[in-house]
Amino acid sequence: MEAAWYEKQGPAAEVLVVGEMPDPQPEPGEVRIRVAASGINPGDVKKRQDTFDVGMPFPRVIPHSDGAGTIDSVGEGVPASRVGERVWCFGAQSSRPFGTAAEYVAIPAVQAVPLSTGVSFEQGACLGIPGITGHRAVHVAGPVAGKTVLVQGGAGAVGQCAVQLAHRAGARVLATVRKATDAEVVRRAGANEVLVTGPDLVEEIRAYASAGIDHVVEVAFGHNVASDVAVLADGGSIATYATSHPEPPVPFWPLVFKNVRLFFLGSDDFPAAAKAAAAQALNAAFAVGWAGFEIVHQLPLSDIALAHERVERPTTPGRVVLELR
Repeated sequence: MEAAWYEKQGPAAEVLVVGEMPDPQPEPGEVRIRVAASGINPGDVKKRQDTFDVGMPFPRVIPHSDGAGTIDSVGEGVPASRVGERVWCFGAQSSRPFGTAAEYVAIPAVQAVPLSTGVSFEQGACLGIPGITGHRAVHVAGPVAGKTVLVQGGAGAVGQCAVQLAHRAGARVLATVRKATDAEVVRRAGANEVLVTGPDLVEEIRAYASAGIDHVVEVAFGHNVASDVAVLADGGSIATYATSHPEPPVPFWPLVFKNVRLFFLGSDDFPAAAKAAAAQALNAAFAVGWAGFEIVHQLPLSDIALAHERVERPTTPGRVVLELR
């Protein structure tokens, strides 16, 4: 098969290689997917850059955890009826060496989720990490029906999923964006109000939520935690999956005095039941008309280095996908 890989970490153009590798064969409990589209997440780029000083987890890595395509082979214990099924997948390169930047990928069957014929492979390839993280960030503190949820960074991939899933779960959703031009995509995702970040943001949130925010989905914990606490209702909660500062100061007493619950979320380690619930909710969102993501770059596998660079230094908001069909 044709595949892209790296055997050392560093700049995309210097370490990513495209060539031929043996086709993977599904182990017991696995399926093999003929990949049609491979989604690129910031986490894939950070692994290749070694942002967190983890080093090479395997001698050779085929990047990308998310993708979509058609099951063409199954391992022992998996129903043969799954052959030919359109699927999206997640976690292909989570604690595993070979992800979706290849013509084929073999993964545990539970990580291959049915994809409706009405949803493109490109959309499916974007769902895994953002969708599962967004769902967990919305629901980790409990049901949100009838509550007011604030999604910080609503225009990002996780943010859009969180907005849509909180909306579908019956919450009133406020979302923030960095630029006014990003507001429309967040409204389409289901936000009731969209606010542009600025010096008056706390007062603007309070004007829309005078009783306080019940739950915050947070993309920049270090930068926003103080303002989050300022707008939270007593007993509220924060679910954060990223931070602008690796060792942020924490306003301990304000958090204590409001009895705030704080959840730190790493998508690889979510409970299996949470991942399954997220997959079901994401498919349900498409079934009722959610349009999904704006995909701004669709590149061939041979241009994987350029694709990574566009994720690192985006010039246009939206998702980057590799085409393998």
